[in-house]
Amino acid sequence: MSGEKRSEKKKLNFFERYLTLWVAVCMVLGVIVGKTFPGIVDRLRTLEFGEGSQINIPIAVLIWLMIYPMMIKIDFSSILGVRKRPKGLFITLFVNWLVKPFSMALFGYLFFKVLFLPLVGPELADQYLAGTIILAAAPCTAMVFVWSYLTDGDPAYTLVQVSVNDLIMLVLFAPIVKFLVSGASNLTVPFNVLISAVFFFIVIPLTLGTLTRTVLLKTKGEEWFNTVFIPFFHPITVIALLTTLVFIFAFQADNITSRFFHVVLIAVPILIQVYFNSSLTYGLMKFFKVEHSVAAPGALIGASNFFELAVATAIALYGPGSGAALATVVGVLVEVPVMLSVCAICNRTRHWFDADLEAVPVRVKRER
Repeated sequence: MSGEKRSEKKKLNFFERYLTLWVAVCMVLGVIVGKTFPGIVDRLRTLEFGEGSQINIPIAVLIWLMIYPMMIKIDFSSILGVRKRPKGLFITLFVNWLVKPFSMALFGYLFFKVLFLPLVGPELADQYLAGTIILAAAPCTAMVFVWSYLTDGDPAYTLVQVSVNDLIMLVLFAPIVKFLVSGASNLTVPFNVLISAVFFFIVIPLTLGTLTRTVLLKTKGEEWFNTVFIPFFHPITVIALLTTLVFIFAFQADNITSRFFHVVLIAVPILIQVYFNSSLTYGLMKFFKVEHSVAAPGALIGASNFFELAVATAIALYGPGSGAALATVVGVLVEVPVMLSVCAICNRTRHWFDADLEAVPVRVKRER
């Protein structure tokens, strides 16, 4: 990568730059709605896909509007281009699936079941622990592509890392959550509900996204797909994200107003978890001599979460007003400023990685 390109100042767009502010606004608005119109909020909370499914219809529709645009970006053919330099992908998968959920269970248990237990009580301790585990077991979000851009990451390699993680989530997310939540807390995890959450929020949008991508690339072409169709969803995704947050905070209004101090407590192990996993991933990338354009996005993937899935799963398992749902929402609050700090660290330590390891970016195979 040329020095000229590296010298360019990377910038977030207006929405992304102030995402923490928008989240805060949605939190305040949601709490006001929840406290002012409790009857309407209770009615919305009871709208489910079938009795006892715990899949809230308004939340599900909004989350589909966020996840579907992510899924249409997945290009499975690009995975083949990584086979010549797989170390970055292997390290990312190792941290995301063999370290991250288990370290979060450890940190969560230490803080909620030991250090913070006198402050939150045993029932909420279990709920908060479950929420943070669910959050950690869902790696990667669409924002990873923003973080990758800010660190001059290899966009094709980042796409592969995100795509492979999404595929692995189909298989590992449910059993890992079941195993860790049941083992670390006194809560039960209805496996059928967990499988339903995976089906609703991964399988369906991934299938629709793959079919859409295949059909449109063949009928409209790659240029139209990338310059017209994908950008079309950006404002929809933004509106869906903000509306989802308003709904979630409205459902959580009583919890937030009566337990605001708990929000601060929940943020502590989440922050430790983020910096631990990003440091571990980044250090392993350096040790195994992975180029910076792969190492930096890998560290950011290890630090971020697929919060849309995490929030939906927590709501499906324990309800929209539960402590578990609140814990996943706290993850949204802390992620943006923390991820920007990780980006800054990666950019300032670029010199740690040998310049001669900056390989030619993986070329994404072009569809015809």
